[in-house]
Parts: sequence; C-alpha cells; structure tokens
Amino acid sequence: MDPETEFLSSKRQTGNEWELFKENVRPLKRGRNVDLLNHALKAHTNDQLKKSLLENRRRLIEAIDEYQGDDPLQPWLDCIKWVQEAFPPGGDFSGLVLIYEQCVRAFWHSDRYKDDLRYLKVWLEYAEHCSDAEVIYSFLDANDIGNTHSAYYIAYALHMESKSKMKAANDILNLGISSNAQPIEKLRDAYKKFLARSMRRPNATEEELKEDDLPVRSFGTVLARGESQRQAIKTFELGRNKLKQDQVHRTPLSIYNDTNMDVMRGHHSKPSTGSNSWHTLGGRAERNKENNAMPAKWTSHKIPQRPVPRIVGAVASSQIEVFVDEECEEKPKVHDEKDRTSSLQLRELDGRNIKKETELLRENPLRNFPSNSLPR
Repeated sequence: MDPETEFLSSKRQTGNEWELFKENVRPLKRGRNVDLLNHALKAHTNDQLKKSLLENRRRLIEAIDEYQGDDPLQPWLDCIKWVQEAFPPGGDFSGLVLIYEQCVRAFWHSDRYKDDLRYLKVWLEYAEHCSDAEVIYSFLDANDIGNTHSAYYIAYALHMESKSKMKAANDILNLGISSNAQPIEKLRDAYKKFLARSMRRPNATEEELKEDDLPVRSFGTVLARGESQRQAIKTFELGRNKLKQDQVHRTPLSIYNDTNMDVMRGHHSKPSTGSNSWHTLGGRAERNKENNAMPAKWTSHKIPQRPVPRIVGAVASSQIEVFVDEECEEKPKVHDEKDRTSSLQLRELDGRNIKKETELLRENPLRNFPSNSLPR
C-alpha cells in the first residue's frame, strides 16, 4: 500500500495544516517530519495545543538544569531540536534565540567543547539569527572555538562575501586550508566555488580582491579607485562650466520704477486724483494716535493665598515614585561564579519579555558575555 492510500484509509484528522500555513514555516537543512510539522502548525487554531507546546518547552528547559550525565551539552541540543520542530515559524515567540545564546554562553570557556562540531553548529545557527554575525565569528576566532572545522571557515567566508568583502572572504578560506581544517576536501571545494563566483561578478578585477572599501555606485557596480576619482573630477568640471555659461547668458535683473514718485529727488509726480488719496500725513500727534494709552501699574491686584503654618524641623516629604513600565525595566544581571547560564531566566519570561530579549540579542548577540571574553 502506497503512503497516500495508507493516509487516506487511516482517516486521520490532521494532515492538511502544511498546505494552510506553509508560508510560515522556516526551512531546516536537515528537513522536517511532516507529521510533527502538521501537529505543530495545528497550534495556530488550537489554544489547548498551544498551551501543551509551551508546557513541553518548559519541561525540556527544566531537564537542562536537572541533567546529571556526562555530556551536559546534549540536553541543550535536544531542547533546540524540539523547539525547531514545535515552532516552525521560528519567530521571537519560540524563544529559540534565547536558547541559542544561553547554550553558547554556558560552554564558551570549556576546553572540552571548543573543538566539538555540535557546539560549533549551535554558534553558526545563532549567527544566522543575528543582524550582523561578524561579531560572533570574531568572538570564535579570539577564543579558538571551532577553528579546526571547515564549517567555521565556510560560514565565515560566506558571511563576508555577502557583505562584498571579497578579500576578507578569500583570506579566511586560505587560512582554513593552510590550517588543514577538516574535512579539508569540503573546504577546498567551497574555495573553488568561491573563486568561480568571484569571476562571475560584474566588472570583476584584480583590485576587487585586494580592496574592501571601494566606492560603490548606486546601481551596484564597483569602480576602481582611480576611475572613481577621475569620474568625480569630470563631474565637478562639467558642473563648473555649466555654471559659468549660465552666468554669461543670464538676462539682467529688471528694477521696478515707480512712475508716480521720483525716489532720488524726494518729490511726488503729479498725484492721481481719487477720493481716498492722502494729500498730507498730518502732525506727529495725529500719526501716533494709536499709542495714547498710558501704562498702568500691573502689581495693584494681589491673588489671595491661604496661610500655611510653618513647622520647625519639618520632615522632608516622601519622594515621588516614578512609574517604570515592566517592559522597559532593566533587571540587574546576575552572573554565576562558574559563568553557567541558568535556564530559570527563560522559564520566568513570558511571551512579551521573550520578544524584547530576542530583539536585543539580535542587535547585540554578545551583550550577556563577560567583557574579558570579547574580541579586542
């Protein structure tokens, strides 16, 4: 029996959620289980199922703190995998970015996991959710995390290539090959593809691989440094020549001449006849008739005030308490002596606070790390 016939004969109620919400599903490199995906997408319309997912996430987070085995990274990986499956959109509400950050922060100082490929992949997935992942790759380089794996150099180079920093991407791949990062064949194949893409870039030149800060035109093509300067000088000369031509061919400014009054001589021409014509301006008193009001004293009227008895040695009044919104309140950061992140923080956050913390981590992914661990 083929899978389609088997599904139809089972008369299951679920199965079409994928077709209804597929535009909201974040793709995974390893693929997705359709049954789990349909079950998770059904939470869009089922509040009870949504509460069940949140409860399962809470239990998985509690299992991280309660783990007593030999591999403390494994419960983190199980939690991350489950959240990816249970929250297909992968948005801020899932808390996935917070779990990434707490996982990598819990083991960054551990020599045991610096060369662990599983731990490196968590870092790389965390970098994909950040606004600028270059700070993460610099952190990994400064702390020697994952530098024996080709996946680190490939991901780092792809990120620099996306920012049009071709020379930096080329140097990173060469560094990985010279360091014999494993698997080396995968890294060499990635370098060949990078060179092919570099040759297919518009107006690709040798200088493009040597300079990262070339001026970029608005339509996307990159100019060589000398060509850019020549073009700027040419544009300036054309503008200056056009300004001179406009000054030469410009018509003179016409000055208005009043035919009724000779301004230079100070006498009127023949006045026009009219009923409202002024034959004289009058004396000074007549011209200043609007200013005849005499100034009066403004302090003659007093506002009655209630007498307040003075108390000797009065106690200072209590300070006014300033209202602070819960969403904007900055909670003090508490670092454990072992620098291990407690998952209690994620359990206590509600959906609104999870979204706010996620936005902060996207902008500054290393905001909770100690200052001595950051690259200088």
